[in-house]
Amino acid sequence: MAHEAISVFDMFKIGVGPSSSHTLGPWRAARYFVERLLAEHQVNHVSQLDVLLYGSLAKTGKGHGTDIAVLMGLCCYDPETIAVETIQQRVDAINDLKHIPLGGSSLIPFDPQVNLKFLFTESLPFHPNALQFLVTLENGEQFAETWYSVGGGFVIKEGEENQSKLSDLVQLPFPINTADDLKHWCLKTGLSIHEVVMENESSFRTEVATRQGVLRIWQTMRDCVYRGCHIEGTLPGGLMVKRRAFGLNKKLLSGKQYTDFDHWVDSIRSGGNDFKYILDWVSCFALAVNEENASFGRVVTAPTNGAAGVIPAVLMYYVVFCNGYDDDKIINFLLTASEIGSIFKKGATISAAMGGCQAEIGVSSSMAAAALTESMGGTQKQALMAAEIAMEHHLGLTCDPIGGLVQVPCIERNTMGAIKAITASQLALQSTPDFGVVSLDKVIKTMWDTALDMNSKYKETADGGLAIHIPISLADC
Repeated sequence: MAHEAISVFDMFKIGVGPSSSHTLGPWRAARYFVERLLAEHQVNHVSQLDVLLYGSLAKTGKGHGTDIAVLMGLCCYDPETIAVETIQQRVDAINDLKHIPLGGSSLIPFDPQVNLKFLFTESLPFHPNALQFLVTLENGEQFAETWYSVGGGFVIKEGEENQSKLSDLVQLPFPINTADDLKHWCLKTGLSIHEVVMENESSFRTEVATRQGVLRIWQTMRDCVYRGCHIEGTLPGGLMVKRRAFGLNKKLLSGKQYTDFDHWVDSIRSGGNDFKYILDWVSCFALAVNEENASFGRVVTAPTNGAAGVIPAVLMYYVVFCNGYDDDKIINFLLTASEIGSIFKKGATISAAMGGCQAEIGVSSSMAAAALTESMGGTQKQALMAAEIAMEHHLGLTCDPIGGLVQVPCIERNTMGAIKAITASQLALQSTPDFGVVSLDKVIKTMWDTALDMNSKYKETADGGLAIHIPISLADC
């Protein structure tokens, strides 16, 4: 069996909220499409461009900012570096002028109300998240290009589904497709999970570059947590959801304010280690990230945007309450988490449009549980056991966002995923994995079978569950 090479920087991507599948993926697809036009010197000869959104991208696209993402991608803005506070004014300019700077420079007629089409009743067979670019050149030539956003910000161009990527050609010292593969290499070499991952990452780049990149991921996560805890107000979109992390942070710190992350962490740590106090902070950390995500803030897919708060919340728990504030410890935590996520992607899915919320919150909780367990001194087997426990108790979780927004129930689910990850870790640390009944691979297979059986209305379409029992018109949002 061929082994797919997935890097830590595939699982953790810096981008813009609120959805990796519906925002980051379409943004990247649009950007790749325009980059091809630029490379082939066609961008200055485009006379008309239409973008078609199919299936899940159409049904919850407005709530997930798919329209905004496509516009930004067509302008060739980088989701990792764009100043997020400028996005709305750039979108407003396109709507007002009814022209778009394709590739950042070639101004062509484009009215988002006309040229960006939501095909609510149509889907393409390969994946529910499909978008198509229809181009007419000045000489009358026409062509189309179709892309799929397959979860976690990963995108695939139609016709290239089975083509080898450059990363797949990398020869890894420890090829891994399954949890059993990972366990095999750990037991054979005596290496911990994060050490195996670092060895594999060194096939892509130097260890120094990997460490720098992972610390940048951490920096983005911690900035997001801090920012989310210090911004009050109401989330955009029409549901009138009030930000809660600000008030909870203020209450837990008795109204004290801190202007930098380190002093803030010191103050939190000085509050003690009472169970309820720690529980409140873990919830606060998760709420902060996903409130930022819902506000088109800068977040890290972990492994998706909708589940972006789980891993930062558990990592913050480790940093603040478990003496984990150390670069090496943080790097090791994230490396371990990334490998668990990659195994889920290879064996099942990390797309809610394919598998429901079990594929997002469940996977992120599993990733966090394994990382925390190893970080707390657990063995490789205990880490895999923690990952299994966390996912086992997310099986069947549906994706039913009210109004198509990544807000209710999505934000609170991140707090639940974080708490379950910590609980799973504690259970694994107090257990003997050799006597476990269920393996991580069996749970991954079960998750995929459950995804295949799950009705499509519970897969990020807002056609079932809470989304219909609390009906909110997308037009109102």
